[in-house]
Amino acid sequence: MLSYQHIYHAGNLADVQKHALLAVALDYLTRKDKPLSYLETHAGRGLYHLDAAEAVRTGEARVGIGRVEEAEWFVSGHPIMRVLAAVRADHGGAAYPGSPLVAAHLLRPGDVMHLAEMHPQENAALEQTMAGFPARVYRRDGFEMAQSLLPPDPRRGMMLIDPSYEVKSDYDRMPAVIAQLHRKWNVGVIALWYPILTDERHKVMLAALERQGLPKVLRHEVRFAPAREGHRMVGSGMFVINTPFGLSAEATRLSGLFAQL
Repeated sequence: MLSYQHIYHAGNLADVQKHALLAVALDYLTRKDKPLSYLETHAGRGLYHLDAAEAVRTGEARVGIGRVEEAEWFVSGHPIMRVLAAVRADHGGAAYPGSPLVAAHLLRPGDVMHLAEMHPQENAALEQTMAGFPARVYRRDGFEMAQSLLPPDPRRGMMLIDPSYEVKSDYDRMPAVIAQLHRKWNVGVIALWYPILTDERHKVMLAALERQGLPKVLRHEVRFAPAREGHRMVGSGMFVINTPFGLSAEATRLSGLFAQL
């Protein structure tokens, strides 16, 4: 599907959960003096401006990252705040990083990035966003990209899978995809983001994933009120394989904060 554009949803509460966990995971992985690979199957454009008409129209950023920063969920030393400060310094106070830019600001010289995005306009914007970073951008199916690269070089690393879930088959295919990717890269951190909708269609997918007996799994879900009347997303989840040290503690902390909303 090529209709999805994340600008309408950038900076929402789902992004807060996803980007905080991603930043903490990469912050830990980069402490070890060995290079790593970062792969992303559905990268988007990488950089968003929350004063754009699309973002203002939905209001999701205002009740997302805007609300969270007002409540001071993240201290200045938190890795996601370091990224936000750097991105805003480069692109202005309304700038918000997508996950590729979060990763780019936390990776080091010698680390490598592989980013897939099929949407032609989003892919072109991603190319522009990532210029100057050691990233290779692909306009191809993200799972095909991952299959062609795994195991990556360097072998250490992390993959983020963040489909649009525009069609129900996205949920149906994910357990088999995850199992196949893990077989090819059994040391990699593989993180799957998923929305929690009012019909809770994610539950069958998660049950299938949990039956696979994957190693060091973290399943983290948060709930929140719809961003606007009629909006079906009422929560956000992350399913992580080979969970890095410290990520479970951050997930627990976030659960407490989301519970106060």
